[in-house]
Amino acid sequence: MVKSVHELGHEKAHEAAHSEHDAHKRIGLLISLLALCLAFAEIQAKTAQTNALSQNIEASNLWQFFQAKTVRQTSLRAASDQARLSPDVNSPAVQKQLADWKATIDRWETEPETREGRKELMQRARDAEKERDKQFERYHAFEYVSLIFQLAIVIASVALIADIAAFAMGGMVLGLLGFVSMVGVLAHWSWIMALFHLF
Repeated sequence: MVKSVHELGHEKAHEAAHSEHDAHKRIGLLISLLALCLAFAEIQAKTAQTNALSQNIEASNLWQFFQAKTVRQTSLRAASDQARLSPDVNSPAVQKQLADWKATIDRWETEPETREGRKELMQRARDAEKERDKQFERYHAFEYVSLIFQLAIVIASVALIADIAAFAMGGMVLGLLGFVSMVGVLAHWSWIMALFHLF
């Protein structure tokens, strides 16, 4: 049985519509995957930002503790110096007090067992600052990754409206770039971080 021209035209139109529908479904799936990656990158950015702020507070608290110990140590040194000028400096009571003050001053300078001496507090504060800076760096890197995913979503969305396959490919390429960048930040790839520093 031979099909009429009208039937053939109808079949081709149906195939074209079906093909266009499949293409739209694939682009919709691409946009959904990009949105999922964007959400993950945003969560990672927020987590890094929260960690950075926590480390900043920790460093600030440690520096305040360090300053308080320094003030107390300075006050005790002043009292010790004043006691040395007293006429009773050689009495056993004054000598015992001076020895106690010196032991306290030395303990406030370094307390490895509690990690609350000035020396240990300074190191802990510097470590907290380094971790804060590292977390802020991760936060900014994830913000760049989020931007890449947002651009990919916009470009892929244009493919749905304009029906131009090149936009879908552009969205896919940007999405792959965003995914590689996100994995790089998660895996601490130094070249990815260096790349983001260029911007």
